[in-house]
Amino acid sequence: MANHFKPNRPQRGFTLLELMIVIAIILILAALGAGRYEQSVVRAREAVLHQDLFTMRKAIQDYTSDKEMGPNSLDDLKSAGYLQDIPTDPITKQKDWVTSTDDVLLSTDQTAPGISDVHSASSAISPFENKPYSEF
Repeated sequence: MANHFKPNRPQRGFTLLELMIVIAIILILAALGAGRYEQSVVRAREAVLHQDLFTMRKAIQDYTSDKEMGPNSLDDLKSAGYLQDIPTDPITKQKDWVTSTDDVLLSTDQTAPGISDVHSASSAISPFENKPYSEF
């Protein structure tokens, strides 16, 4: 009878220790990537918030200048065509903007006060600017 067994050769494959090291490295890289991703999402939301506030504040100024009175609500800006739609707050994910009304007239031609400013309804604090979103 012929011996069909081959001489002792090292087994091919990975040891358990090698596999554990590779998995640990992958988990560390994934954790770093997830943290960076979350930061970029927050930065993007803040950028959208800044842009939306700028757009709405500009619409308030234009409305007040053209109509010689401040808008009574954000819906007035939409119905008058100064805004296509009231944007959704990227922080609260709702259309729950907080408006400020002052008795002070913004221009000498203005005949009646109305909304003079708009802010986010979120009281959460920006991790990058260290102030509440409601103060943007």
